[in-house]
Amino acid sequence: MASPILIWGAGAIGGTLGAYWIRAGKDVLLVDSAADHVEAINRDGLEITGPVDAFRVKARALLPERVSGSFERIVLAVKAHHTETATAALSPHLAKDGYVLSAQNGLNELTIARIVGEQRTMGCFVNFGADWHAPGRIMYGNRGAVVVGEIDGARTPRARAMHDLLRIFEPDAILTDDIWGYLWGKLGYGALLFATALTNESMSDALASPRHRDAFAALGREVMAVARAKGVNPRGFNGFEPAAFQPGATQAALDRSMEAIVAWNRKTAKTHSGIWRDLAVRRRKTEVDAQIAIVGSIGREVGVDTPVLDRLVGLIHDIEDGRRPQDWATLDALAEVVPA
Repeated sequence: MASPILIWGAGAIGGTLGAYWIRAGKDVLLVDSAADHVEAINRDGLEITGPVDAFRVKARALLPERVSGSFERIVLAVKAHHTETATAALSPHLAKDGYVLSAQNGLNELTIARIVGEQRTMGCFVNFGADWHAPGRIMYGNRGAVVVGEIDGARTPRARAMHDLLRIFEPDAILTDDIWGYLWGKLGYGALLFATALTNESMSDALASPRHRDAFAALGREVMAVARAKGVNPRGFNGFEPAAFQPGATQAALDRSMEAIVAWNRKTAKTHSGIWRDLAVRRRKTEVDAQIAIVGSIGREVGVDTPVLDRLVGLIHDIEDGRRPQDWATLDALAEVVPA
């Protein structure tokens, strides 16, 4: 008999997936470092709110230090900058023939594989909107793309089984042999979302700003350029069209993609990004170094300049450290470095 699905990180992503699997009768054990969240889940259950669905499930949750046993399937859903620490903590609990699924943003599969091995690492891409609102309560704001695949592109039985699990949550989930293409596509889109967090505006309002269109375009182009240099062909999703940010793309193609992204974000109850929420609500460090700065580092390795991405990282750090406000003026400061 298979062990429970262990979800390491029961916040917006992990908590939402776990709640759906529990409701479907799957055996799930949640792990989270927030003691009040763990306590609330064990006492009251895990509640999903929002326009997509609303329900509560009885659930089991533990602090990381209380976990024991061995698990074949571990879903890692912590913030990207906590990946190394979390993977090191969970690795003693990973079965020899088990795997870690990275349900995160960024290229965290690289870090996970370095710690537990490539054969014990599976890739995943998610773009649904959710926010942790309070201990034991998560707001599910909108459906979005969900993709899973082995990092070597193989179509394995375990990847098919995980795909079936993910379809319980998102019926249109995709099983792919090109997970890196989706992950790099999400990095391009993610760079745009980090830029929206420079302001207090909603994602859609910031993305729709005409005077900042060139800045958003430059961010997408720099990520796509680094991906090309790495031999990756980024995949599109939910309005983000990588071809619109490639050399030779027309302004009309860029505008169509940006307008589609704006339209997509106007439909969600999650009006602001998780990055904005980290800065404005939770007052904590963001994932900028583990997601965006790493693209610049890879760019330097492959000879691709990323001046706008580098500026974005610096501006996020300025907000984190109290040197700048979240304001249109800060987004203006990003636009200042866009090449003419």
